[in-house]
Amino acid sequence: MAPQPSFLYAAVPLLLILLLLSPPTQSTQPPALTLTMVNNCPFTVYPAIQPSAGFPILEKGGFPLTTLTHRSFPAPAQHWAGRIWARTHCTHNGNTFRCATGDCGGRLQCDGLGGATPATLVQLTLHHGHSDLSSYGVSLVDGFNVPLTVTPHEGRGHCPVVGCKADLLQSCPDKLKVRSHGGGAVVGCRSGCEAFGTDELCCRNHYNSPATCRASSFSEFFKHACPATFTYAHDTPSLMHDCSSPRELKVIFCH
Repeated sequence: MAPQPSFLYAAVPLLLILLLLSPPTQSTQPPALTLTMVNNCPFTVYPAIQPSAGFPILEKGGFPLTTLTHRSFPAPAQHWAGRIWARTHCTHNGNTFRCATGDCGGRLQCDGLGGATPATLVQLTLHHGHSDLSSYGVSLVDGFNVPLTVTPHEGRGHCPVVGCKADLLQSCPDKLKVRSHGGGAVVGCRSGCEAFGTDELCCRNHYNSPATCRASSFSEFFKHACPATFTYAHDTPSLMHDCSSPRELKVIFCH
């Protein structure tokens, strides 16, 4: 058999070197995203996290967060949607755990349950769209219990800080005020829907459409104080902001 050309033998180690030096195949996974809860309130809050239907529960649905502390945890690597709020003025009595606002069935860990109104809500949709968008907004549709903002970090595009920094508890109209047990301090400010329960204020039945669901004097109280929040059921959709590939979304309670 005729001898093989020597350049074929030289090509083998060269090919191995090129393979070793080649950059790894790009992962289809979105970049890591961290969710951080920050408590600047002068009291302990109990953040609660409720996933939308079909998505996993994060951090068992809730935990205590003492004043001037924070807690960070990884967000799901795949598409996820849900809401976050603060439970306030919570008490332990034996095996009973109750909160004056935002209570989720008397549980420390909400485990997927929703919360009682009134409560300031964060709405999140993570890892969606062609550029790995995270959508976020703050809603006062179900009333108010603590000032709250969402701050994205290292995202691309239009990634504003949004929410409600104002403390609305003392300026809340008397008809909407929620007081602690025994008629004590104001702990929440109800929506007009919760206070009066009419179809018009709740945007139900005939009023359940963008054409018939309108702002009321009660929702305008919230909108005047915190214009970058949803204040009634069919409020402006553009209040939900899309940020491309943020590395962190920070929810800050009180300012």
